[in-house]
Amino acid sequence: MVKATVICENTVFSNLGAIAEHGWAVHLETGHGNFLFDTGQGKALVNNMNVFNKKWSDISGIMLSHHHCDHTGGLLSALEEINQSHVPVYAHPHLFKKGYLVRKDYRYIGIPHSKETLEDAGAHFVYNRDFVEIAPNIYLTGEVPRTSDYEIGDTDIVVETKDGYAIDPVEDDQSVIIRTENGLFIILGCSHAGMINILNYAKAMTGESRIHTVIGGTHLWTVSEEQKSKTIEALVEMDIERIGVSHCTGFEVSSRMALALGNRFFHCNVGMVVEV
Repeated sequence: MVKATVICENTVFSNLGAIAEHGWAVHLETGHGNFLFDTGQGKALVNNMNVFNKKWSDISGIMLSHHHCDHTGGLLSALEEINQSHVPVYAHPHLFKKGYLVRKDYRYIGIPHSKETLEDAGAHFVYNRDFVEIAPNIYLTGEVPRTSDYEIGDTDIVVETKDGYAIDPVEDDQSVIIRTENGLFIILGCSHAGMINILNYAKAMTGESRIHTVIGGTHLWTVSEEQKSKTIEALVEMDIERIGVSHCTGFEVSSRMALALGNRFFHCNVGMVVEV
């Protein structure tokens, strides 16, 4: 059995003492060790780990979905709490690229701490671009091929290059896949690669056609209407037992998904426990 507890997310209900923030982090308990997937912004992580009685000493490693600060901001705090000289941190090699959000101005949204600071706190970075097995039946997708014609993503996220700013496809976006007896348990980070692209890639790379549960950020709140509607249509057609959305989905899209998916849908907020 795999047990996932949402530690950081945008909303919290009926969990006194826990706090919410715009971010994402999940504590994973597996038969091959406990892991932290993402770390939120860093304001809620330590508090909520304590509220939900999760032990830092039990963490075997930290997996990061991508470089944005609402997923990596708590990494330094996590390392300080674990307080070990060698903590595996699994991430894409673009973890430290300079990402910005462009709306009224340019706002830095990359990882807030330097590689040197994190290594001094105990981080041992293990980089991957490709699909990789972290522990038996626990995988990181690596870079997900963008095969659907409608999952375009954001146009207001850029990366700083030597020639100026360019639209960032966030190719470092990756998700966690856990193979279980009942099918795949997929934990999304922010789905910059496109939710349907990720789910199809998970099936292709594992050879498992059954998806039991999907939780996490779908990044549908800022994308085009075409991407929203076609993604929901594709999810309805997929044989997925449970879909729990979080973080970057948005209330409007969540409501549409709830109507379309019925009792297969649920909100996955701070304190939610999902077992497969």
